[in-house]
Amino acid sequence: MPQDKPKAVVLLSGGLDSTTVLAIAQRDGFDTYALSFSYGQTHELELDAAKKVAESFGVREHRIFKLDLGSFLGSALVGDGEIPKHDSFEELDADLKDKIPSTYVPARNTVFLSIALAWAEVISAKAIFIGVNALDYSGYPDCRPEYIKAYEKMANLATKAGVNESERLVIHAPLIDMTKAEIIRSGISLGVDYSITHSCYDPTPEQKACGRCDSCLLRLRGFEEAGLVDPASL
Repeated sequence: MPQDKPKAVVLLSGGLDSTTVLAIAQRDGFDTYALSFSYGQTHELELDAAKKVAESFGVREHRIFKLDLGSFLGSALVGDGEIPKHDSFEELDADLKDKIPSTYVPARNTVFLSIALAWAEVISAKAIFIGVNALDYSGYPDCRPEYIKAYEKMANLATKAGVNESERLVIHAPLIDMTKAEIIRSGISLGVDYSITHSCYDPTPEQKACGRCDSCLLRLRGFEEAGLVDPASL
Protein backbone atom coordinates (compact mmCIF):
# COMPACT_ATOMS: atom_id res chain seq x y z
CA MET A 1 0.00 0.00 0.00
CA PRO A 2 1.58 3.33 -1.05
CA GLN A 3 2.42 5.81 1.68
CA ASP A 4 0.78 9.23 1.78
CA LYS A 5 2.80 12.09 0.35
CA PRO A 6 4.52 14.37 2.85
CA LYS A 7 2.66 17.64 3.35
CA ALA A 8 4.05 21.09 2.67
CA VAL A 9 2.72 24.60 3.18
CA VAL A 10 3.71 26.79 0.23
CA LEU A 11 3.61 30.58 0.53
CA LEU A 12 1.88 31.68 -2.68
CA SER A 13 1.65 35.34 -3.69
CA GLY A 14 0.60 34.64 -7.25
CA GLY A 15 3.90 35.96 -8.58
CA LEU A 16 6.60 34.37 -10.68
CA ASP A 17 8.80 33.18 -7.82
CA SER A 18 6.16 31.67 -5.55
CA THR A 19 4.53 29.90 -8.49
CA THR A 20 7.87 28.35 -9.45
CA VAL A 21 8.35 27.24 -5.85
CA LEU A 22 4.93 25.56 -5.87
CA ALA A 23 5.95 23.66 -8.99
CA ILE A 24 9.20 22.60 -7.32
CA ALA A 25 7.37 21.42 -4.19
CA GLN A 26 5.05 19.27 -6.28
CA ARG A 27 7.95 17.94 -8.35
CA ASP A 28 9.64 16.91 -5.13
CA GLY A 29 6.65 14.81 -4.13
CA PHE A 30 4.87 17.03 -1.61
CA ASP A 31 1.14 17.27 -1.07
CA THR A 32 0.82 21.05 -1.27
CA TYR A 33 -1.23 23.46 0.83
CA ALA A 34 -1.05 26.99 -0.55
CA LEU A 35 -1.16 30.04 1.72
CA SER A 36 -1.68 33.59 0.47
CA PHE A 37 -2.09 36.85 2.35
CA SER A 38 -4.34 39.84 2.05
CA TYR A 39 -2.29 42.23 4.15
CA GLY A 40 -3.30 45.66 2.93
CA GLN A 41 -1.06 45.57 -0.13
CA THR A 42 -1.80 48.15 -2.81
CA HIS A 43 -1.39 45.43 -5.45
CA GLU A 44 -4.00 43.04 -4.06
CA LEU A 45 -4.68 42.04 -7.66
CA GLU A 46 -1.97 39.43 -7.04
CA LEU A 47 -4.50 37.41 -5.02
CA ASP A 48 -6.57 36.81 -8.15
CA ALA A 49 -3.44 35.36 -9.72
CA ALA A 50 -2.79 33.24 -6.62
CA LYS A 51 -6.26 31.72 -6.92
CA LYS A 52 -5.64 30.89 -10.59
CA VAL A 53 -2.25 29.37 -9.81
CA ALA A 54 -3.59 27.28 -6.93
CA GLU A 55 -6.41 25.96 -9.10
CA SER A 56 -4.05 25.25 -12.00
CA PHE A 57 -1.76 23.20 -9.79
CA GLY A 58 -4.57 21.38 -8.02
CA VAL A 59 -3.29 22.09 -4.53
CA ARG A 60 -4.88 20.22 -1.65
CA GLU A 61 -6.14 23.45 -0.11
CA HIS A 62 -5.65 27.17 -0.73
CA ARG A 63 -6.23 29.67 2.04
CA ILE A 64 -6.09 33.46 1.91
CA PHE A 65 -5.23 34.82 5.35
CA LYS A 66 -6.30 38.38 6.14
CA LEU A 67 -3.96 40.72 7.98
CA ASP A 68 -3.69 44.49 8.26
CA LEU A 69 0.01 45.24 7.99
CA GLY A 70 -1.04 48.47 6.30
CA SER A 71 -2.19 49.85 9.65
CA PHE A 72 1.49 50.19 10.57
CA LEU A 73 2.43 51.77 7.22
CA GLY A 74 6.23 51.71 6.81
CA SER A 75 6.23 50.53 3.19
CA ALA A 76 5.29 51.79 -0.25
CA LEU A 77 3.50 48.47 -0.78
CA VAL A 78 0.92 49.33 1.87
CA GLY A 79 0.35 52.90 0.75
CA ASP A 80 3.12 54.70 2.64
CA GLY A 81 4.68 56.60 -0.24
CA GLU A 82 4.84 56.10 -3.98
CA ILE A 83 5.95 52.89 -5.66
CA PRO A 84 9.43 53.53 -7.17
CA LYS A 85 9.54 53.52 -10.97
CA HIS A 86 12.50 53.26 -13.34
CA ASP A 87 13.06 53.81 -17.04
CA SER A 88 15.84 51.27 -17.50
CA PHE A 89 17.54 48.26 -15.93
CA GLU A 90 20.59 50.44 -15.27
CA GLU A 91 18.50 52.95 -13.35
CA LEU A 92 16.94 50.12 -11.37
CA ASP A 93 20.35 48.69 -10.43
CA ALA A 94 21.63 52.08 -9.35
CA ASP A 95 18.59 52.70 -7.18
CA LEU A 96 18.70 49.29 -5.49
CA LYS A 97 22.44 49.31 -4.83
CA ASP A 98 23.42 49.15 -1.15
CA LYS A 99 20.05 50.10 0.29
CA ILE A 100 16.79 48.57 1.43
CA PRO A 101 14.04 49.48 -1.06
CA SER A 102 10.97 51.45 0.04
CA THR A 103 8.89 48.43 -1.02
CA TYR A 104 10.28 46.42 1.90
CA VAL A 105 7.38 45.62 4.28
CA PRO A 106 8.65 45.51 7.89
CA ALA A 107 8.83 41.92 9.20
CA ARG A 108 6.58 40.65 6.39
CA ASN A 109 8.28 37.30 5.88
CA THR A 110 8.54 36.77 9.63
CA VAL A 111 4.79 37.31 9.97
CA PHE A 112 4.00 35.14 6.94
CA LEU A 113 6.27 32.31 8.05
CA SER A 114 4.78 32.37 11.54
CA ILE A 115 1.28 31.84 10.18
CA ALA A 116 2.56 29.18 7.79
CA LEU A 117 4.27 27.51 10.75
CA ALA A 118 1.02 27.42 12.73
CA TRP A 119 -0.86 25.88 9.82
CA ALA A 120 1.94 23.38 9.19
CA GLU A 121 1.78 22.24 12.80
CA VAL A 122 -2.00 21.82 12.65
CA ILE A 123 -1.90 19.67 9.50
CA SER A 124 1.29 17.82 10.54
CA ALA A 125 3.35 19.23 7.68
CA LYS A 126 7.11 19.04 8.08
CA ALA A 127 7.94 21.45 5.27
CA ILE A 128 7.32 25.08 4.40
CA PHE A 129 8.27 26.44 0.98
CA ILE A 130 8.99 30.13 0.40
CA GLY A 131 10.13 31.92 -2.76
CA VAL A 132 12.71 34.28 -1.30
CA ASN A 133 15.67 35.21 -3.47
CA ALA A 134 18.92 36.82 -2.35
CA LEU A 135 20.48 37.58 -5.75
CA ASP A 136 18.08 39.68 -7.75
CA TYR A 137 16.58 41.36 -4.69
CA SER A 138 19.25 41.32 -1.99
CA GLY A 139 17.97 44.57 -0.51
CA TYR A 140 15.31 42.75 1.51
CA PRO A 141 16.81 41.60 4.83
CA ASP A 142 14.25 38.80 5.23
CA CYS A 143 15.29 37.18 1.94
CA ARG A 144 18.80 36.24 3.08
CA PRO A 145 19.97 32.64 3.63
CA GLU A 146 21.01 33.40 7.21
CA TYR A 147 17.51 34.66 7.96
CA ILE A 148 15.88 31.47 6.66
CA LYS A 149 18.35 29.33 8.63
CA ALA A 150 17.70 31.29 11.82
CA TYR A 151 13.93 31.14 11.40
CA GLU A 152 14.02 27.38 10.84
CA LYS A 153 15.99 26.95 14.07
CA MET A 154 13.48 29.09 15.96
CA ALA A 155 10.54 27.19 14.46
CA ASN A 156 11.85 23.91 15.79
CA LEU A 157 12.31 25.43 19.25
CA ALA A 158 8.94 27.19 19.37
CA THR A 159 6.45 24.47 18.47
CA LYS A 160 5.02 21.40 20.13
CA ALA A 161 5.88 19.39 17.04
CA GLY A 162 9.48 20.56 17.16
CA VAL A 163 9.90 19.59 20.80
CA ASN A 164 8.03 16.27 20.79
CA GLU A 165 8.83 14.81 17.39
CA SER A 166 12.06 13.49 15.99
CA GLU A 167 11.43 14.80 12.45
CA ARG A 168 12.27 18.48 12.26
CA LEU A 169 10.41 21.05 10.22
CA VAL A 170 12.40 22.25 7.22
CA ILE A 171 11.98 25.60 5.51
CA HIS A 172 12.73 25.19 1.83
CA ALA A 173 13.92 28.24 -0.13
CA PRO A 174 14.92 26.62 -3.45
CA LEU A 175 15.28 29.91 -5.33
CA ILE A 176 17.47 31.70 -2.83
CA ASP A 177 20.70 31.48 -4.84
CA MET A 178 19.19 31.58 -8.33
CA THR A 179 19.06 34.44 -10.79
CA LYS A 180 15.67 35.44 -12.16
CA ALA A 181 16.58 33.88 -15.51
CA GLU A 182 17.47 30.60 -13.80
CA ILE A 183 14.18 30.67 -11.90
CA ILE A 184 12.25 31.17 -15.12
CA ARG A 185 14.10 28.38 -16.94
CA SER A 186 13.42 26.07 -14.01
CA GLY A 187 9.73 26.92 -14.06
CA ILE A 188 9.46 26.46 -17.81
CA SER A 189 11.06 23.02 -17.48
CA LEU A 190 8.35 22.15 -14.94
CA GLY A 191 5.55 23.35 -17.17
CA VAL A 192 4.73 26.57 -15.31
CA ASP A 193 2.31 28.85 -17.17
CA TYR A 194 3.65 32.29 -16.31
CA SER A 195 0.81 34.00 -18.16
CA ILE A 196 -1.45 33.48 -15.13
CA THR A 197 1.05 34.98 -12.67
CA HIS A 198 1.21 38.60 -11.54
CA SER A 199 4.28 40.45 -10.25
CA CYS A 200 3.57 44.17 -10.66
CA TYR A 201 3.55 46.40 -7.57
CA ASP A 202 1.48 49.15 -9.22
CA PRO A 203 -1.00 47.77 -11.78
CA THR A 204 -2.70 50.13 -14.22
CA PRO A 205 -6.45 50.88 -13.97
CA GLU A 206 -6.85 48.19 -16.65
CA GLN A 207 -5.14 45.74 -14.27
CA LYS A 208 -2.07 45.44 -16.47
CA ALA A 209 1.55 45.41 -15.31
CA CYS A 210 3.07 48.90 -15.22
CA GLY A 211 6.39 47.69 -16.65
CA ARG A 212 8.44 50.17 -14.62
CA CYS A 213 8.31 49.16 -10.96
CA ASP A 214 11.15 47.16 -9.40
CA SER A 215 9.26 43.89 -9.63
CA CYS A 216 8.23 44.39 -13.26
CA LEU A 217 11.75 45.25 -14.36
CA LEU A 218 13.36 42.35 -12.52
CA ARG A 219 10.85 40.02 -14.12
CA LEU A 220 11.26 41.48 -17.61
CA ARG A 221 15.05 41.29 -17.38
CA GLY A 222 14.80 37.69 -16.21
CA PHE A 223 12.80 36.70 -19.27
CA GLU A 224 15.14 38.65 -21.52
CA GLU A 225 18.22 36.94 -20.05
CA ALA A 226 16.49 33.58 -20.38
CA GLY A 227 15.93 34.31 -24.08
CA LEU A 228 12.16 34.31 -23.65
CA VAL A 229 9.22 36.70 -23.84
CA ASP A 230 7.13 37.21 -20.73
CA PRO A 231 3.71 35.76 -21.66
CA ALA A 232 2.02 38.07 -19.16
CA SER A 233 3.21 41.07 -21.19
CA LEU A 234 1.68 39.93 -24.47
